[in-house]
Amino acid sequence: MRIVIAGGHGKIALRLERLLAARGDTPVALIRDPAQADDVRAAGAEPVVIDLEKATVTELSEKVMDADAVVFAAGAGPGSGAERKRTVDRDGAVLLADAASLAGTRRYVLVSAIGVDDGPAPGSEPVWAAYVQAKKEADDDLRSRGEVLDWTILRPGRLTDGPGTGLVRLGPSVPKAEVARDDVAAVIAALLAEPASSRSAGRVLDLVGGETPVAEAVEGALS
Repeated sequence: MRIVIAGGHGKIALRLERLLAARGDTPVALIRDPAQADDVRAAGAEPVVIDLEKATVTELSEKVMDADAVVFAAGAGPGSGAERKRTVDRDGAVLLADAASLAGTRRYVLVSAIGVDDGPAPGSEPVWAAYVQAKKEADDDLRSRGEVLDWTILRPGRLTDGPGTGLVRLGPSVPKAEVARDDVAAVIAALLAEPASSRSAGRVLDLVGGETPVAEAVEGALS
């Protein structure tokens, strides 16, 4: 499969690219900075330079054309303000959905965050509140597109950089906990291996570390 990944130089994306390339897929990494190209090539991905905060839907659809699936793994990242939470985490996800629809690519996996349906807690730090709200609005937008996109929303718990265990807990609602980025990437890869028109479309899944092997956890969550 040809899989286009927004936020292609991110920590989850680089891990995902390595997994996809290793199994024979063709990952395409959308990056904003040309200096990141060597890193994504080393991960086995094809770099494509485009700025999601400036691109039009037509420009992005040209990058998505002929893809079997798209993954939104972009984020404004630590140190960014509330405005970039909206322009990247929300507007970027919406733009990718528009571009995928225009290009005729139905399969869309969105990396969200656990608990965002509750919205920001009263009194939350403003930038954090903007992040939660942006994720929630991106999720809500994607859930409205069932007629044109075969979407899956994956909501990891607090992300860690420690080595993955290959053991997770995955389902429509699981208690909040940590999860290694290695294991998030492995779950995305497993979800993408599912036929787009079958069990994984239209699912919202929470993901944390657990005791179930990834393949078994995905099978259980989709059964």
